Amino acid sequence: MYINSFKDLKVWGKAHKLSLEVYKMTKTFPEDEKFGLISQVRRSAVSICANIVEGYMKSTSDFKRFLSIARGSLEETKYYLILSKDLFYLSDSDYVRLLGICDEIGKMIFSLSRRL
Repeated sequence: MYINSFKDLKVWGKAHKLSLEVYKMTKTFPEDEKFGLISQVRRSAVSICANIVEGYMKSTSDFKRFLSIARGSLEETKYYLILSKDLFYLSDSDYVRLLGICDEIGKMIFSLSRRL
């Protein structure tokens, strides 16, 4: 398959899905978290996608660097999901589901980086 756009990257699609899920999930968080946890988890999830997009049109070595940054944002997102669960803002089932998506993204980023 030929890749014409970052949108053709399966890892970007999965990361975008995670961002959408995070936005949906955080709508139920307490209003006083608007500038705290809500903002942080949304930004870290979006950062995964943004770094994949930014690295896509760069050199191979730069793309690998941006994928590494995306992995860092992914780990940050995982922490915010743990915190959300521990604060009882996120159900155990939603936590497990979202963490599963995160794990898939991590494997996909690792695989893509190794192929470059």
